[in-house]
Amino acid sequence: QLQASGGGLVQAGGSLRVSCAAPGRTFSSDTVGWFRQAPGKEREFVAALRWSDRSTFYATSVKGRFTTSGDNLKNTVYLQMNTLRPEDTARYYCAARRNRIINTAIRDMAMYNDWGQGTQVTVSS
Repeated sequence: QLQASGGGLVQAGGSLRVSCAAPGRTFSSDTVGWFRQAPGKEREFVAALRWSDRSTFYATSVKGRFTTSGDNLKNTVYLQMNTLRPEDTARYYCAARRNRIINTAIRDMAMYNDWGQGTQVTVSS
């Protein structure tokens, strides 16, 4: 079970870091994705980290503002969010698949097998 944490309330322009951990699981060969869902909207891709080669991928809307990274020792994946905007308000989910996802499929939710409960991020204007 993936556990996302670190969400909260922040003013526009501020920063927040959310974490994704999986007790008892090693991310050594996984692909870990971040998705978000705002009220009344579909869940959308935000970012992904392919652990095997440490490649990262981002949605156009967050590129240059968000960074995803992994910590081997803590077996945790992070999503650092800077210059937050009100439109970033959503519930953020981490998801994982136990092997490499190719570039062209990495934004596809259906490629991820395991999902956490998500953490709420609210950006006030």
